[in-house]
Amino acid sequence: MKIFGIAGYKNAGKTGLMERLVADITARGLTVSTLKHAHHSFDIDHPGKDSFRHRAVGAQQVLLSSAHRWALMTELRGAPEPTLQDLLGQMAPVDLVLIEGWKRDHHPKIEAHRNAAGHALIAPDDPTIRAIASDTVVKCDRPVFDLDDTPAIAAFILAEVGL
Repeated sequence: MKIFGIAGYKNAGKTGLMERLVADITARGLTVSTLKHAHHSFDIDHPGKDSFRHRAVGAQQVLLSSAHRWALMTELRGAPEPTLQDLLGQMAPVDLVLIEGWKRDHHPKIEAHRNAAGHALIAPDDPTIRAIASDTVVKCDRPVFDLDDTPAIAAFILAEVGL
């Protein structure tokens, strides 16, 4: 499986770029999965539902399945957060896994950057950032794409990973 990341600070445009990239790359006939890092607690389950109740009383894992999809939820219960590599090992094989977040990990990535967010670029201090996608002119020693030029960004990523 090939992997490539989209990194950047909050409100930099990462999620929108991820959505557009998945649509563009799958339209090219490739299979894509995504892996997103959250810095906060989250829940994909709802209070009162059976699966929520199973977790609430102590189940380590709950697998929920239907004719349309299945989801496996794992409670860490104080264990350390899994590494990116551990999580990638849990994923079914596809052509490309796009990773949102994990900006300090050592996989290749594009930095999403919005001027209005007010953050400095990560790229100058991070050689794993192969390019920048920005809504403003950026001076850098790496390729810079318009944040909305999804086809060019997708082509760059696919070339980088050899697809």
